[in-house]
This record gives sequence, C-alpha cells and structure tokens, in this order.
Amino acid sequence: MNFIGYRTIKTALGSAIAMLIAAAIGLKYGTAAGVIVILSVQSTKRQSVKIALQRMGACLLALFISSTLFNIFGYSAYVFGIFILVFIPLAAKFKLNDGIVVSSVLVTHLLVEKTTSISLIINEILLMLIGVVVALLVNMYMPSIEKDIKNDISRIEDIIRELLLHMSMALKECAISIKEEELFNELELKLNKGIQRAYRILNNSLFADNSYYAKYMDMRFQQLSALKNMRRHFERFSISYKQTEMIAEFTLRLSNSIHEYNSAEGLLKNLQELRESFTEMELPKTREEFENRAMLYQFLNDLEQFLIIKRDFKKHLKDNNIVDLY
Repeated sequence: MNFIGYRTIKTALGSAIAMLIAAAIGLKYGTAAGVIVILSVQSTKRQSVKIALQRMGACLLALFISSTLFNIFGYSAYVFGIFILVFIPLAAKFKLNDGIVVSSVLVTHLLVEKTTSISLIINEILLMLIGVVVALLVNMYMPSIEKDIKNDISRIEDIIRELLLHMSMALKECAISIKEEELFNELELKLNKGIQRAYRILNNSLFADNSYYAKYMDMRFQQLSALKNMRRHFERFSISYKQTEMIAEFTLRLSNSIHEYNSAEGLLKNLQELRESFTEMELPKTREEFENRAMLYQFLNDLEQFLIIKRDFKKHLKDNNIVDLY
C-alpha cells in the first residue's frame, strides 16, 4: 500500500464524503460534488484556499451568464457555445481560471434540465460549496516535513564546512581537492530539494509566518554563488605567501564557525583586521607575485561577501520579527 499517498487517500475520502452529503440533503447531480473534491485537493493549504475562492467566484459568474443567455435565447448547444465564448474570457480577466471547467460542467445541468429556476441555481451553488469546503477540510491535514528540512539544513552546513576546509588546505598547498566538484554538486542538489520543502512548509501555513526556511535556503543559495566565485580564484594561485597562510587560517576558522547561531558579526570584524594587517606588509616585487596577490585579495573579498550574506540574513530575521526556528 506504499504506492498510495496521503493526497490520494484524502481525495478518495473527501469525494465520498461530498457525495454522501449531497445525497443526504437531496441535491441533484450529487456525484458532481465528489468530482469537485477530486479537482480541488491540492498539495498545499494556501493553494487549496486559493482554488476554493476561484471556483466559488467562477461558479457564481457562470450561473449568472448562463441563466441570462438561456432565458433570452433558449436551451441549446449553440447557446451553450455562446456561453463558453463569453464566460472563459471573463473568468480569465477576473483571474478565475481554475474554476472554468468545473463551473462549465455545472452549467450543463441547467442545459439538461432546461430551467434556471431558483431551486436548481441553489442546487448548483451547493454542489460547488460542498465540494470546495470538503476539499479544504481534508486538506487541513498535511504530513510534517520539518524533520526532513532540518536534515537538509544539517547536511548543507556540513558540506559548506567541508568546502571551506578544502579551500583552506588548497590555499596552503596550491592544489585543489578532487572532492570539491562532488561537494559543490551535492550542495546544489540539497539546496534545490531544500527550497522545495521550504515553500511547501510556507504554503501550508495559513496564519503563522513560516517563512524562515525559505529565507534560509535563499541565503545559502547566495552563499553558494560566493563559494563558486572563491573557487574560481584557485585557477590563478601558483605561489604561497604569508598572506596566503593567514587567509587559509581564517578560512579554516570560518569552516569551524558554520552554524545557525552565528551572525557573522565577529568574523567580519576579524576579516577587516586581517585586511588592515596586509597594508603593513611588503609589496609584491614581480608581475606574477602581483597577479597572485590580486587574486588572493579578491578571494578575501568574496569571503567577506559570504559573511555579509549571513549577517544580513540574521539582521532581516530580527528586523521583521521572523521566528528563528533554530
């Protein structure tokens, strides 16, 4: 039974409940309520609410337009075609696209019955209402994926630590680790998976602000870009200097400081002190030395950007009263 997912179970249960409710209150075409549930169960709570509102709005618009046309021109396939020509552009204009198909099906009930009586109009409205409400209710249960995303975060931080450790070693040895490419690929995959889970959590929160994970993943994506820039500089390093050793040690220290609680403020201050100490050192003597030193300083700038991204992330959380979940 592992091939049957939660969404399938919820859809099956909801459609049956909707049809039973429709039958219990004596509605015609009660099976339509079950079909509406099938079409309305979504992957997130916010999406379900959005779909429900669109479908109710489209239903009322469709019933108004069709009733007017049927009463003026009669009940025929030609008039139904005119209804479609009028209804679809208007529904699209009012951003009710997700209600077009279901509402059009409900209008066929008026065509079959050849009446637009108040009782039949109410019947169609109730079918839509039962369908979307039941879909909303069954969709209130969403399996928690917070454990999964916390595991993603833990692995993402482990990979970043390892990448910085390799960079520190590469600075000292003037040689890039063969494992770096594998780590970068894994980091990108983990971030892509993490951002999907983060937005699922965000869109399953109807009232609370659960934007932390999405903002966290965005911050790490920006840091990934900075890490890639840092990596490119190694193609130009061929000589080790005293500054190289100092930056390597700082990179190693940064590797050991990768975690959620670190605001990066202290590290940024240390980096500035490191940069100031370089101004007191001997200037390069050859062109090769000058070019290597320039690349080394650019690496330091990218390292600074890496830290600024984290500092700004923590500051944004504080300024916007976003709950830090760690």
